Amino acid sequence: MARESGVKKLIITGDDFGLAQPVNEAILSAHTEGVLTTASLMVGADFAEDAVRRLKNHPSLKVGLHLVLVEGRSVLPAREIPALVDREAMFSDHLIRSGFKFFFRPGIRKQLEAEIRAQFEAFQKTGLELDHVNAHNHLHLHPTIMGLILKIGRDFGLKAVRLPNEPPLRSWRAAHRSAAGRFGSWLFLSPWLKLMKRMLQSAGVKYNDYLFGMVDSGSMTLDLILKIIKNLPAGVTEIYFHPAARRCKEIERTMAHYRHEEEYRALTSTKLAEAIQRAGITRIAFCDI
Repeated sequence: MARESGVKKLIITGDDFGLAQPVNEAILSAHTEGVLTTASLMVGADFAEDAVRRLKNHPSLKVGLHLVLVEGRSVLPAREIPALVDREAMFSDHLIRSGFKFFFRPGIRKQLEAEIRAQFEAFQKTGLELDHVNAHNHLHLHPTIMGLILKIGRDFGLKAVRLPNEPPLRSWRAAHRSAAGRFGSWLFLSPWLKLMKRMLQSAGVKYNDYLFGMVDSGSMTLDLILKIIKNLPAGVTEIYFHPAARRCKEIERTMAHYRHEEEYRALTSTKLAEAIQRAGITRIAFCDI
Protein backbone atom coordinates (compact mmCIF):
# COMPACT_ATOMS: atom_id res chain seq x y z
CA MET A 1 0.00 0.00 0.00
CA ALA A 2 1.21 3.53 -0.74
CA ARG A 3 2.85 5.21 2.28
CA GLU A 4 4.44 8.57 3.04
CA SER A 5 8.15 8.24 2.28
CA GLY A 6 10.29 7.67 5.38
CA VAL A 7 7.40 8.00 7.84
CA LYS A 8 7.27 5.41 10.61
CA LYS A 9 3.89 4.54 12.11
CA LEU A 10 3.38 1.94 14.81
CA ILE A 11 0.36 -0.09 15.91
CA ILE A 12 0.87 -1.69 19.33
CA THR A 13 -1.63 -4.48 19.98
CA GLY A 14 -2.61 -6.67 22.90
CA ASP A 15 -3.93 -10.04 21.72
CA ASP A 16 -6.28 -12.46 23.52
CA PHE A 17 -8.39 -9.69 25.07
CA GLY A 18 -11.19 -11.46 26.95
CA LEU A 19 -9.24 -14.65 27.65
CA ALA A 20 -8.80 -13.99 31.38
CA GLN A 21 -9.19 -11.20 33.93
CA PRO A 22 -5.41 -10.69 34.31
CA VAL A 23 -5.18 -10.27 30.53
CA ASN A 24 -8.01 -7.72 30.50
CA GLU A 25 -6.44 -5.81 33.38
CA ALA A 26 -3.04 -5.71 31.68
CA ILE A 27 -4.39 -4.59 28.31
CA LEU A 28 -6.39 -1.71 29.77
CA SER A 29 -3.49 -0.66 31.99
CA ALA A 30 -1.03 -0.90 29.08
CA HIS A 31 -3.27 1.51 27.17
CA THR A 32 -3.94 4.04 29.92
CA GLU A 33 -0.49 3.93 31.51
CA GLY A 34 1.63 2.73 28.59
CA VAL A 35 1.89 2.65 24.80
CA LEU A 36 -0.76 0.11 23.72
CA THR A 37 -3.03 1.43 20.95
CA THR A 38 -5.26 -1.53 20.05
CA ALA A 39 -6.57 -4.83 21.40
CA SER A 40 -7.91 -7.96 19.71
CA LEU A 41 -11.02 -9.40 21.37
CA MET A 42 -11.79 -13.14 21.64
CA VAL A 43 -15.59 -12.91 21.62
CA GLY A 44 -16.14 -16.53 22.68
CA ALA A 45 -13.72 -16.46 25.61
CA ASP A 46 -14.89 -16.73 29.21
CA PHE A 47 -13.99 -13.14 30.09
CA ALA A 48 -15.08 -11.38 26.90
CA GLU A 49 -17.98 -9.67 28.68
CA ASP A 50 -15.60 -8.50 31.40
CA ALA A 51 -13.35 -7.00 28.71
CA VAL A 52 -16.22 -5.15 27.05
CA ARG A 53 -17.47 -3.87 30.41
CA ARG A 54 -14.04 -2.46 31.25
CA LEU A 55 -13.89 -0.72 27.86
CA LYS A 56 -16.81 1.54 28.70
CA ASN A 57 -14.42 3.79 30.62
CA HIS A 58 -11.69 3.61 27.95
CA PRO A 59 -13.19 4.57 24.57
CA SER A 60 -9.78 5.61 23.21
CA LEU A 61 -8.62 1.98 23.01
CA LYS A 62 -9.39 0.66 19.52
CA VAL A 63 -10.58 -2.95 19.42
CA GLY A 64 -10.69 -5.58 16.71
CA LEU A 65 -11.92 -9.16 16.37
CA HIS A 66 -9.45 -11.92 17.25
CA LEU A 67 -11.07 -14.75 15.32
CA VAL A 68 -10.68 -18.11 17.09
CA LEU A 69 -10.79 -21.35 15.07
CA VAL A 70 -8.13 -23.29 17.00
CA GLU A 71 -7.20 -23.48 20.70
CA GLY A 72 -10.44 -22.09 22.03
CA ARG A 73 -14.21 -22.34 22.33
CA SER A 74 -16.66 -21.72 19.51
CA VAL A 75 -19.46 -19.20 19.67
CA LEU A 76 -21.95 -21.59 18.05
CA PRO A 77 -23.06 -24.72 19.94
CA ALA A 78 -21.25 -27.96 19.11
CA ARG A 79 -24.32 -29.51 17.48
CA GLU A 80 -24.25 -26.85 14.74
CA ILE A 81 -20.58 -27.27 13.81
CA PRO A 82 -19.67 -30.88 14.72
CA ALA A 83 -16.86 -31.05 12.14
CA LEU A 84 -15.06 -28.14 13.80
CA VAL A 85 -15.36 -28.76 17.54
CA ASP A 86 -15.65 -31.52 20.13
CA ARG A 87 -18.69 -32.11 22.37
CA GLU A 88 -17.56 -29.30 24.65
CA ALA A 89 -17.51 -26.88 21.68
CA MET A 90 -13.70 -26.71 21.81
CA PHE A 91 -11.63 -26.35 18.66
CA SER A 92 -8.60 -28.54 18.03
CA ASP A 93 -5.23 -27.46 19.42
CA HIS A 94 -3.50 -28.74 16.26
CA LEU A 95 -2.94 -25.80 13.92
CA ILE A 96 -1.46 -27.66 10.93
CA ARG A 97 -4.02 -30.47 11.10
CA SER A 98 -6.83 -27.92 11.22
CA GLY A 99 -5.38 -26.04 8.25
CA PHE A 100 -5.33 -29.19 6.12
CA LYS A 101 -8.86 -30.06 7.20
CA PHE A 102 -10.17 -26.62 6.23
CA PHE A 103 -8.51 -26.87 2.81
CA PHE A 104 -9.17 -30.47 1.80
CA ARG A 105 -12.66 -31.01 3.24
CA PRO A 106 -15.01 -28.72 1.31
CA GLY A 107 -17.96 -29.89 3.40
CA ILE A 108 -16.52 -28.04 6.38
CA ARG A 109 -16.73 -24.69 4.60
CA LYS A 110 -20.40 -24.08 5.51
CA GLN A 111 -19.67 -24.73 9.18
CA LEU A 112 -16.62 -22.46 9.04
CA GLU A 113 -18.66 -19.73 7.43
CA ALA A 114 -21.38 -20.07 10.07
CA GLU A 115 -18.90 -19.85 12.96
CA ILE A 116 -16.97 -16.93 11.48
CA ARG A 117 -20.23 -15.05 10.93
CA ALA A 118 -21.29 -15.84 14.50
CA GLN A 119 -18.06 -14.33 15.83
CA PHE A 120 -18.54 -11.18 13.73
CA GLU A 121 -22.11 -10.95 15.04
CA ALA A 122 -20.95 -11.40 18.63
CA PHE A 123 -18.48 -8.56 18.16
CA GLN A 124 -21.17 -6.36 16.62
CA LYS A 125 -23.42 -6.97 19.64
CA THR A 126 -20.79 -5.45 21.93
CA GLY A 127 -21.45 -2.07 20.33
CA LEU A 128 -17.74 -1.57 19.69
CA GLU A 129 -16.47 -0.15 16.42
CA LEU A 130 -14.52 -2.79 14.50
CA ASP A 131 -10.94 -1.52 14.18
CA HIS A 132 -9.45 -4.64 12.56
CA VAL A 133 -9.61 -8.41 12.26
CA ASN A 134 -6.95 -11.06 12.79
CA ALA A 135 -7.02 -14.72 13.76
CA HIS A 136 -5.61 -16.70 16.65
CA ASN A 137 -2.29 -18.26 15.57
CA HIS A 138 -2.46 -16.22 12.35
CA LEU A 139 -4.91 -18.68 10.84
CA HIS A 140 -6.27 -15.91 8.63
CA LEU A 141 -3.24 -16.59 6.41
CA HIS A 142 -5.17 -19.67 5.28
CA PRO A 143 -6.78 -18.68 1.94
CA THR A 144 -10.08 -20.37 2.82
CA ILE A 145 -10.31 -18.45 6.10
CA MET A 146 -9.18 -15.19 4.51
CA GLY A 147 -11.78 -15.54 1.78
CA LEU A 148 -14.53 -16.07 4.33
CA ILE A 149 -13.35 -13.14 6.46
CA LEU A 150 -13.52 -10.83 3.45
CA LYS A 151 -16.89 -12.20 2.31
CA ILE A 152 -18.52 -11.96 5.73
CA GLY A 153 -16.64 -8.86 6.87
CA ARG A 154 -18.35 -6.74 4.21
CA ASP A 155 -21.55 -7.03 6.22
CA PHE A 156 -19.85 -5.78 9.39
CA GLY A 157 -17.78 -2.83 8.23
CA LEU A 158 -14.45 -4.62 7.88
CA LYS A 159 -11.78 -2.05 7.00
CA ALA A 160 -8.44 -3.53 8.10
CA VAL A 161 -6.72 -6.89 8.62
CA ARG A 162 -3.39 -7.83 10.21
CA LEU A 163 -0.76 -8.88 7.66
CA PRO A 164 1.61 -11.37 9.39
CA ASN A 165 4.72 -10.15 7.53
CA GLU A 166 7.72 -10.23 9.88
CA PRO A 167 10.89 -8.92 8.14
CA PRO A 168 13.47 -11.60 8.98
CA LEU A 169 16.65 -9.52 8.83
CA ARG A 170 15.35 -6.68 10.99
CA SER A 171 13.79 -9.19 13.36
CA TRP A 172 17.10 -11.07 13.68
CA ARG A 173 19.05 -7.83 14.18
CA ALA A 174 16.85 -7.09 17.17
CA ALA A 175 16.79 -10.56 18.74
CA HIS A 176 20.11 -12.09 17.57
CA ARG A 177 18.70 -15.59 17.88
CA SER A 178 16.83 -18.17 15.78
CA ALA A 179 18.16 -16.91 12.44
CA ALA A 180 17.21 -20.14 10.65
CA GLY A 181 13.71 -20.05 12.10
CA ARG A 182 13.15 -16.43 11.09
CA PHE A 183 14.34 -16.78 7.51
CA GLY A 184 12.77 -20.23 7.11
CA SER A 185 9.41 -18.99 8.36
CA TRP A 186 9.56 -15.98 6.05
CA LEU A 187 10.38 -18.13 3.01
CA PHE A 188 7.56 -20.56 3.80
CA LEU A 189 5.00 -17.81 4.35
CA SER A 190 6.03 -15.57 1.43
CA PRO A 191 3.69 -17.08 -1.21
CA TRP A 192 0.77 -17.03 1.24
CA LEU A 193 1.52 -13.41 2.16
CA LYS A 194 1.54 -12.43 -1.52
CA LEU A 195 -1.81 -14.14 -2.03
CA MET A 196 -3.20 -12.49 1.10
CA LYS A 197 -2.07 -9.04 -0.10
CA ARG A 198 -3.77 -9.57 -3.45
CA MET A 199 -6.99 -10.63 -1.73
CA LEU A 200 -6.93 -7.63 0.62
CA GLN A 201 -6.15 -5.16 -2.16
CA SER A 202 -8.91 -6.60 -4.35
CA ALA A 203 -11.37 -6.18 -1.48
CA GLY A 204 -10.19 -2.65 -0.66
CA VAL A 205 -9.19 -3.68 2.87
CA LYS A 206 -6.25 -1.93 4.56
CA TYR A 207 -3.35 -3.71 6.23
CA ASN A 208 -0.04 -3.08 7.97
CA ASP A 209 3.25 -3.38 6.07
CA TYR A 210 5.21 -5.28 8.72
CA LEU A 211 4.65 -7.24 11.92
CA PHE A 212 6.92 -8.08 14.84
CA GLY A 213 6.15 -10.69 17.49
CA MET A 214 5.71 -13.88 15.49
CA VAL A 215 8.99 -15.69 16.07
CA ASP A 216 9.38 -14.11 19.52
CA SER A 217 5.74 -14.60 20.52
CA GLY A 218 5.46 -14.65 24.29
CA SER A 219 8.96 -13.22 24.76
CA MET A 220 8.46 -9.58 23.81
CA THR A 221 10.56 -8.19 26.64
CA LEU A 222 11.62 -4.58 27.08
CA ASP A 223 15.18 -5.17 25.85
CA LEU A 224 13.91 -6.83 22.67
CA ILE A 225 11.29 -4.16 21.98
CA LEU A 226 13.82 -1.35 22.35
CA LYS A 227 15.99 -3.05 19.72
CA ILE A 228 12.98 -3.51 17.43
CA ILE A 229 12.22 0.20 17.75
CA LYS A 230 15.79 0.97 16.59
CA ASN A 231 15.31 -1.36 13.59
CA LEU A 232 11.76 -0.26 12.72
CA PRO A 233 11.25 0.15 8.95
CA ALA A 234 9.43 3.03 7.33
CA GLY A 235 5.73 2.41 6.77
CA VAL A 236 3.09 0.94 9.05
CA THR A 237 4.36 -1.67 11.50
CA GLU A 238 2.38 -3.64 14.06
CA ILE A 239 3.98 -5.12 17.18
CA TYR A 240 1.74 -7.47 19.11
CA PHE A 241 1.92 -8.71 22.68
CA HIS A 242 0.29 -11.17 25.09
CA PRO A 243 0.32 -9.19 28.35
CA ALA A 244 -1.16 -10.31 31.65
CA ALA A 245 -1.03 -8.77 35.11
CA ARG A 246 -0.36 -12.19 36.67
CA ARG A 247 -0.36 -15.90 35.86
CA CYS A 248 -3.68 -17.74 35.72
CA LYS A 249 -5.10 -21.09 34.58
CA GLU A 250 -6.53 -19.69 31.35
CA ILE A 251 -3.12 -18.73 29.98
CA GLU A 252 -1.29 -21.72 31.44
CA ARG A 253 -3.25 -24.16 29.26
CA THR A 254 -1.66 -23.20 25.94
CA MET A 255 0.90 -20.50 26.83
CA ALA A 256 2.71 -21.84 29.88
CA HIS A 257 6.11 -20.69 28.58
CA TYR A 258 4.99 -17.16 27.67
CA ARG A 259 6.41 -14.26 29.67
CA HIS A 260 3.12 -12.42 30.03
CA GLU A 261 4.05 -10.29 33.02
CA GLU A 262 7.32 -9.17 31.45
CA GLU A 263 5.46 -8.13 28.32
CA TYR A 264 3.03 -6.15 30.47
CA ARG A 265 5.90 -4.38 32.22
CA ALA A 266 7.50 -3.58 28.86
CA LEU A 267 4.31 -1.96 27.58
CA THR A 268 4.08 0.30 30.64
CA SER A 269 7.78 1.17 30.75
CA THR A 270 8.68 4.85 30.43
CA LYS A 271 11.84 3.73 28.59
CA LEU A 272 9.73 2.33 25.77
CA ALA A 273 7.52 5.42 25.54
CA GLU A 274 10.59 7.66 25.45
CA ALA A 275 12.31 5.50 22.80
CA ILE A 276 9.25 5.70 20.53
CA GLN A 277 9.11 9.47 20.94
CA ARG A 278 12.85 9.95 20.33
CA ALA A 279 12.63 7.90 17.13
CA GLY A 280 9.88 10.16 15.79
CA ILE A 281 7.46 7.24 15.51
CA THR A 282 3.73 7.94 15.47
CA ARG A 283 1.52 5.48 17.37
CA ILE A 284 -1.71 4.67 15.56
CA ALA A 285 -4.51 2.11 15.30
CA PHE A 286 -5.60 0.23 12.19
CA CYS A 287 -8.35 2.78 11.61
CA ASP A 288 -5.63 5.41 11.09
CA ILE A 289 -3.93 3.61 8.17
